[in-house]
Amino acid sequence: MSETQPDPHRLPAVYLAPGPYAGGTAWPAGPPPGWHPGRYPRGPQWGDAAWGSSPWGGPAAWGGPVWGGAAWGPPARTRWDVPPPPGTPYDQMARTVLNRWWRPIVGTLAIVATFVVISIGAGLVAYLVSLVTRVPMTGSGPRLFADPMLDLGFQLGVIALLLPLVLGAAWVFQRRPPGSLSSVALRLRWRWLAACLLVAVVSVVLGQAAEAGMLLSAGVGPGYGWAGWGAFLPALIVILLLVPFQAAAEEYAYRGWIIQGLGAYFRSPWPAILLGAVAFAASHGYTGWGIVYVFVFGVLMGWLAVRTGGLEAPIALHASNNVVAFGLVAASGDMNGALEQGAVPWQALIGSAVQFAVFGFGVLIIARKWAIQTLSR
Repeated sequence: MSETQPDPHRLPAVYLAPGPYAGGTAWPAGPPPGWHPGRYPRGPQWGDAAWGSSPWGGPAAWGGPVWGGAAWGPPARTRWDVPPPPGTPYDQMARTVLNRWWRPIVGTLAIVATFVVISIGAGLVAYLVSLVTRVPMTGSGPRLFADPMLDLGFQLGVIALLLPLVLGAAWVFQRRPPGSLSSVALRLRWRWLAACLLVAVVSVVLGQAAEAGMLLSAGVGPGYGWAGWGAFLPALIVILLLVPFQAAAEEYAYRGWIIQGLGAYFRSPWPAILLGAVAFAASHGYTGWGIVYVFVFGVLMGWLAVRTGGLEAPIALHASNNVVAFGLVAASGDMNGALEQGAVPWQALIGSAVQFAVFGFGVLIIARKWAIQTLSR
């Protein structure tokens, strides 16, 4: 009986089936015995269908230790930005393998210097806008334009430019994903942001009601008024379009950048939370009790950012509070005082306390119920 001859167009099954080599515990270090291109031409078993199912079938195997050669093709591209390791809290997100002591400092200087240049450029743009629109400029106080609507929109837009500056600094100078400023999930968690917005609206309304009640009991009018839809709607459109970006920009700067920047040096988040609150209060023009209000607001926002692992809760309350505040001014028709800051009556702090308590407890309860992520993965 003649011995069965192997099919010259098929590789032995032992070299095609995935798994350990039938004669041992590892694949052979070289090609099949007696293999050469003429005997085993490219075909269904040696070609596309077999690639990845045998030790010599795919590029990974040809460039790996089984084939014994260097990897085929160009080397893998190294990422510019490196995410933080798993298990990192929000205030420590700048502690990547690429972190160096100078990166937060240089990034901060770059943000400040660039924003100063932008502010100077904004003044020149405002002058050109004044010439084109023939709207006079004013040099009194913080206002740029005599038209309060144009002035509000212009200044809110300039503040909103902080947002790309901070995100860009995280990527360029700290070499980490810009989304690490948003949350430990490396992105803005929109569903969580929507939930925080609902809590923020309720807390702001209750806080305004408590403040109005305290002012009325003291014989002081809350200053509410109604100028009509013709005056209210244009202002409301400007407010709704720009205030969310202005509020988000301030949160990314004072809570995101400062908290995570100092988190590269301190294990505790409190030095960064307090410094961010001080910087936030210093950037506003409030006096007296107003300074207390802004400082406490900054502390609460920083604490919630760390506790919830992101900026969604601070952005929600900040945007809701500003929309309502500007909206009440627009409803009264006195847009000239929209950006004015100064003394705040102590009765207003009662309304702020109600707002902060409702929002803080509400956010923490929902965060625990939803098991909101507070550490990187």
